[in-house]
Amino acid sequence: RLKDLEVAKLGGSDVHVKMLAAPINPADINMIQGTYPILSPLPAVGGNEGVGEVLEVGQHVVALKPGDWVIPASTGLGTWRTRGVFPEEMLLKVPRDIPVLCAATLSVNPCTAFRMLSDFESLAPGDSLIQNAANSGVGQAVIQIARASGIKTINVVRDRPDLPKLVERLMALGADHVITEEMLRKPEMKDLFKSIPKPRLALNCVGGKSTTEMLRHLQPKGTMVTYGGMAKQPVMVPVSAFIFRDVRLRGFWMTQWRKDHAQGEPS
Repeated sequence: RLKDLEVAKLGGSDVHVKMLAAPINPADINMIQGTYPILSPLPAVGGNEGVGEVLEVGQHVVALKPGDWVIPASTGLGTWRTRGVFPEEMLLKVPRDIPVLCAATLSVNPCTAFRMLSDFESLAPGDSLIQNAANSGVGQAVIQIARASGIKTINVVRDRPDLPKLVERLMALGADHVITEEMLRKPEMKDLFKSIPKPRLALNCVGGKSTTEMLRHLQPKGTMVTYGGMAKQPVMVPVSAFIFRDVRLRGFWMTQWRKDHAQGEPS
């Protein structure tokens, strides 16, 4: 519901922020439904991501000043509001010279993409990866980071009426191949691997059939990382993939990674 609330009084270590933009992620909806592993104490304001401008700072605040742009340092800030007063340590300063929509969507999807590319397989320029839901926020970030790192991407999307437009958009971001779920199952996939090595890394945020099909194309000892389950179906793995190809299945959750690295230790 929409509600008018009093803005809290500014304490010595607090920062008064005017929100500029805040997105809606699937995790935000899950929190409202009560199905997410982290739930804010009620009553709560929704929204875990966004960017705001600092209006005023308390007398003990050192790292921020009025005019700075800030994003949440962790989950549960409640960004779906016009203004808020937050403790300084709950905010991170970001540059003001990036587009406001990029700043508002910086802390969840691009971070997830970067960590999954870095933490599971040592990919070198020329190596490849495969991912489903390639037009998602994470998927688009993966394409751009991989392109900048010289890693080839095979990007799986659902068939749709405006498919050529979507393919064009993902190719413009740096995708090497964009294919549909249906194409993933066809023998023609063999032709694709004449020009690109089989992937050592698969990124899955769908589940169900899509996952099983991606696994078929993984190199032996390759890793599949699951970070979402948009199809609401389990990850099904043929026994042969485990025994004869020794594939590894891992999971990734950005919130947990942040907790594990909260002291600012190098990763």
